Amino acid sequence: MGSITLTHHQPSSKTTDHPDHLVDNPPPFYWRINAPPHHPSRTSPFCPPFLLLKTTTSSSSSSSSNNLPSPQCLSPKDFSTIITPNHLYKRDTWPQVRRRVQENKLAEFQRTPADMWRYLEFCWQIKEKYKEGGGGGIKEFILKERLKWGVPGDGGGEVVAARGMRFAEDTKEGENGEKEGDVKILWNDWPYGVDEKIVHLVVWTKFALEDDPQTGDLTEEARAEIDEFVKKKFQVGGRMAGEHIIWFKNWAHIKSVKAVEHFHVMLFDPDPEFVREITKGDVPLGIIHTDELTTNENRPGTFSTTEQTS
Repeated sequence: MGSITLTHHQPSSKTTDHPDHLVDNPPPFYWRINAPPHHPSRTSPFCPPFLLLKTTTSSSSSSSSNNLPSPQCLSPKDFSTIITPNHLYKRDTWPQVRRRVQENKLAEFQRTPADMWRYLEFCWQIKEKYKEGGGGGIKEFILKERLKWGVPGDGGGEVVAARGMRFAEDTKEGENGEKEGDVKILWNDWPYGVDEKIVHLVVWTKFALEDDPQTGDLTEEARAEIDEFVKKKFQVGGRMAGEHIIWFKNWAHIKSVKAVEHFHVMLFDPDPEFVREITKGDVPLGIIHTDELTTNENRPGTFSTTEQTS
C-alpha cells in the first residue's frame, strides 16, 4: 500500500488567479451569476448582504445598532469564484489534489462557484441566527448542532480534552447511550470543488493539533500523530489503499472555521458503506440546505435563517 504522509513545503502565496482590481469593477448584478434556481437573488436588482463588496458596505456600518442585517464582505478570492459561471469551473482531479497537498498549496483549493454562493449564504444565516441570541456564531453552531459537544460555560463542559486522551475514541457515554470520544469524523458540509468520486471528510478534535510557531505548520509530533490515526482509521485491515487517502490541515490564515480544531481527509472512490460507517451515517448539511432551497414552495423574499435538522 502507498504511504499517506507527503512532503510539505512552505505555503503558496497564491490565493486567486483573478486580479484584485476586479473587485473595484464588478460585473453588473454579479450576485445573480450563480444564484440557485428560484432564489430571490436570481432576479433581484439588490445584492444580498452575504455577497457585498467592501466598496458597497460603508452605508451599512451601523447595521448592528439599528437591527439591520450585518454585511458580509467578499474576499478577492471568493469574489473571483462568485463571478465565474459554474459550468466553466473545472474540478480538481485526484492527481491534482495529491500534488497540491504535497506541495502545500492548500490556498488553491476552492469550492465550485455554485457551492461557494450557497456556502456564503449559509454562513451568513448562521451568524445572524446566533447574533440574535448573543451566541458565538459559527463556533457555537458547530459545537452544539453539528458535533453535539456543547459549548464551554453553557453546560457543555470543556471542549479541549486532556493530553492523555488524544485521538481516543468511544471513551464516553454520548447521546442515546452511544459511546463517543474526543474525535468525530463528519462529511465536509461544503466540500472543495474536486472530482465527484472524491469524498471530503473533516476530522474534528477536542484537543489542539500543535503548530510550530516559527513555521506555522504542524509540528513533526502532531503530524506523526495524525498520520498514525489516519492509517489506523482508514487503511488498516485493507479498508482503503494508501494511495487513495490524503489528509491535510489548513494553515490558520486560510481556515474557514478557525475556532474548532480540525483537519481534512479526502478519499478517492471509497465504498459508500465504509463512509457511512466511519461517519456514523452523517449527511452533509450542504445537501440538506440545497434540498430546502429547491423544495420550499413558499420562499420569502427576505433572507431568513434556515433551521437545521441534523
